[in-house]
Amino acid sequence: MTRVYIPALSLLLALSAVCESAAQPLASASVTAHIFAEVIPVFSASEVSQLNFGKFSPGPQGGEIIITPQNTISVTGSVFAGSGLHSTASFYVSGDADAAFSVSLPVNPVILNHNSGSRTMLVDNFISYPPAGNGTGMLKNGFQMVYVGATLKVGTLVDNPVGIYTGTFNITFDFN
Repeated sequence: MTRVYIPALSLLLALSAVCESAAQPLASASVTAHIFAEVIPVFSASEVSQLNFGKFSPGPQGGEIIITPQNTISVTGSVFAGSGLHSTASFYVSGDADAAFSVSLPVNPVILNHNSGSRTMLVDNFISYPPAGNGTGMLKNGFQMVYVGATLKVGTLVDNPVGIYTGTFNITFDFN
């Protein structure tokens, strides 16, 4: 039997080499990562045409002029429709393609004021296409037209003398 003697110094050097290799840092790699963000078009709305009830004359009992979102007009009571143009209000709504939006119309009547006096008329029963409500509009290709009609309450000629009556109303479009 042959015995192998390992000198103590050789054993110490071998153990030192194993410990040294275990203490060395592992190999590393670095990668450049990418970040992505997309800015979408701003949601906006602008008035294209004003709500216009046209020219008319009040009769002895007054009445109403009704304009639908489809731009049809009807007259009730003793109001005599005159010549001239009438039109729905229209709005251009734009934003992210295929996004839904909501339409909110006035709940309370809107007052129209006579251009040179204290006489007024009321506008109420606002109606729109697409209809008012949550998520009723859709921005196909990033835009949609919204049309608004309403009812004008007309008094007698004493209540509503000759002249021009103007006012404003708020309509809100919410991006869903």
